[in-house]
Amino acid sequence: MSGMASDHNNSSQEEYIPHYLQREDPFASKLSREADIIAGFYLTIIGILSTLGNGYVIFMSSKRKKKLRPAEIMTVNLAVCDLGISVVGKPFSIISFFSHRWMFGWIGCRWYGWAGFFFGCGSLITMTAVSLDRYLKICHLSYGTWLKRHHAFICLAVIWAYATFWATVPFAGVGNYAPEPFGTSCTLDWWLAQASVAGQAFVLSILFFCLLFPTAVIVFSYVKIILKVKSSTKEVAHYDTRIQNSHILEMKLTKVAMLVCAGFLIAWIPYAVVSVWSAFGRPDSVPIYFSVIPTLLAKSAAMYNPIIYQVIDCKFACCRSGGLKAKSSLKKSR
Repeated sequence: MSGMASDHNNSSQEEYIPHYLQREDPFASKLSREADIIAGFYLTIIGILSTLGNGYVIFMSSKRKKKLRPAEIMTVNLAVCDLGISVVGKPFSIISFFSHRWMFGWIGCRWYGWAGFFFGCGSLITMTAVSLDRYLKICHLSYGTWLKRHHAFICLAVIWAYATFWATVPFAGVGNYAPEPFGTSCTLDWWLAQASVAGQAFVLSILFFCLLFPTAVIVFSYVKIILKVKSSTKEVAHYDTRIQNSHILEMKLTKVAMLVCAGFLIAWIPYAVVSVWSAFGRPDSVPIYFSVIPTLLAKSAAMYNPIIYQVIDCKFACCRSGGLKAKSSLKKSR
């Protein structure tokens, strides 16, 4: 603890002291005991639903693993990331909320922060890869003829390496993981941007490579897809049934990917806004009770994806069965 304080005192802006060095116990909860209990129950429900949902997705995918398309392999990887944060990270925060303080010290804080950032970054980069795959598949049809399963596995290796690099960079002395202002959770040390130019460079790099750039790629990809679909819907109607069925399947995968990305960004953008304000705004100006809400919302992101998969699958099955009934009635009438 004293070593961390001396490091900050040697920074270029010695007048700023982050919240976790202003108090003797940075891990004591700043919320009321009732608020901690409510947050603990909330995260318990989220954790159970996320574990069951993503576990089910992985289990069902493993039963047809040899038939998975490249885009479906990416979807499984997204479920692995969501399951990872639910199993590895959420128990730490649940126990701490119910205990009314962070129970695992600085080592546990840094581990929790690393795991959350690692799996969160892995999820976002996976969705970025999926959006690019959908863009190339829908807007550049020749792309689908050469993409094979081994290309998807190479992409997975790149995703995990990317997430590992950025999650581990803080341990190289250019950043850190620190307790949240409310005390019962840990995250990237956004407050380093208030202390030095090096801290600002670290925070800006994280924001660009792990949020802004991937989000820009996702938005670009789906805007182009929407424009392409509007212009090509009439053309597909003149193709034979086999091409129409293939197009329907590709659009199903695209809808799943779009909804997953939208759910992830809706859950994480409020947290990102609060983090940026903490890094570059007025120090410690975000109220404690206000800062915990975006954090809890971001932790719920892992729960949405299995629900989206099931809704789209049910809708697709209903449409497909409806189409089969229509075809059979048409044959009978003929």
